[in-house]
Amino acid sequence: MPANPIDGFEVDPASIRTVGRDLQRPECILAERDGSLWAADARGGVVHIAPDGSQRIVTQTSGAAFANATDDARRFTEGTLPNGLAFARNGDILISNFGTDRLEVMKRTGETEVLHDRIDGRPIGKVNFVLRDSRDRVWLTVSTTIPNWMQAISPAIRDGFVAVADDKGLRIVADGFHFTNEIRLDAKEEWLYVVETCGMRVTRLRVGEDGSLSQRETFGPESHGAFIDGIAFDAFGNLWGTHVMTDRIFAITPDGDLRILLDDDRGSQAGKALIEAFHADRATPELMLTCGGAIAPWMASVTFGGPDLRNLYIGSLRGTTIPWFRAPVAGLPMAHW
Repeated sequence: MPANPIDGFEVDPASIRTVGRDLQRPECILAERDGSLWAADARGGVVHIAPDGSQRIVTQTSGAAFANATDDARRFTEGTLPNGLAFARNGDILISNFGTDRLEVMKRTGETEVLHDRIDGRPIGKVNFVLRDSRDRVWLTVSTTIPNWMQAISPAIRDGFVAVADDKGLRIVADGFHFTNEIRLDAKEEWLYVVETCGMRVTRLRVGEDGSLSQRETFGPESHGAFIDGIAFDAFGNLWGTHVMTDRIFAITPDGDLRILLDDDRGSQAGKALIEAFHADRATPELMLTCGGAIAPWMASVTFGGPDLRNLYIGSLRGTTIPWFRAPVAGLPMAHW
């Protein structure tokens, strides 16, 4: 196997630039070939950032709950909270809404339709992320069925699941996850990689022709010792990701080795206190809200973009802009590219 392009690579903080301004909770970012970015926004839709840097917000109706919340705990748990994004085949935007608990589809002019808000006759829960594959199947994750997701940051709660929507409808294909977060398929779409945020690990499952999942196993270390949020593959097969609240960017090599590529937490006491409290099942919103670095507070997602797919954009839950840097390897093209 050729040398891994990330061998010896670390992100130089001085090389990080930003794009976008006055964003609200830009958790997930989509990139297009022309350089356009689409960022989730807590006003109830997405912000489109054009290649020339100009931007516009696209919403069905603009919401102010995030900006006007009287405390941070309510800001991150109530109202419309567009979270994971994916392009539909026709270019519409699939939105997993972490606030309204539903999977939505929004046209680029703002018209919105609810695709799914129930499963097996019950409310679907905290819809976190959505992914469309090359066969036009839509995969989505539900982190928890507890309405206030911060109460699910516990070592004792494992009610997350993965569902798939295809010509047979929407159905759960794997469950019992420890706060399900982002998911990605490998280049051949043979394995689905699942972030278990509170399990502090990445799990993978083999994808069957019928959309079934099997052979569940851990990819990389059994525990990162940190909460994981977003992931994305590069063209070499490294799986990049973020440690949310303790704000690091990592990569797991094809051999399963963990590499820390950017550390904006640097062993802070706030981060240590949160992890210790979590293991004792005493994590609180107050402890969570004391954490976060300066580059992208509460790093959430990583997205490869740019004309050569080597721009690495960092989504965040508490940032107002999008930091980015040049990676040493291109990202893996996604189904929309």
